Amino acid sequence: MPTPKAEDWLRIARGFYQSAQFPNCIGELDGKHIRVKKPPHSGSRYFNYKQYFSVVLMALADSNYKFVIVDIGAYGSTSDSSIFSASRMGERLRQNQLALPEPSSLPGYAGPPAPFVIVADEGFALSPHILRPFPRRDLDERKRIFNYRLTRARRY
Repeated sequence: MPTPKAEDWLRIARGFYQSAQFPNCIGELDGKHIRVKKPPHSGSRYFNYKQYFSVVLMALADSNYKFVIVDIGAYGSTSDSSIFSASRMGERLRQNQLALPEPSSLPGYAGPPAPFVIVADEGFALSPHILRPFPRRDLDERKRIFNYRLTRARRY
């Protein structure tokens, strides 16, 4: 797959803002377990928390439900966060090698420019470019609205 360029990320961000009202979002990240037969001599490496053998498809998708970047083949027993962290995609994001656009102002906000981000579920670690929902305990209205918007963006 071709690596997105800055203009591709901006197009993706416009799509997320139009469809989910989530600005500066360049993708939704998640892992999908693909069921496999137990490979010979593999022990429990492919056995996942869902109680079957699998490999993991880790994907970053845009607002049109299309894959932007994928990593395929991690052991089913490995957590999404660990798979992403060890993947080339995660490494390139940490090392600022994905040609992300410079931070930009959020609509209706006069504060400093915000970075472009990837939305993910609670299984991923927070980082400067990865957002996940607030824990669902005792949330004030602002945090509930944030979680709602982030969840809307994640459905892609």
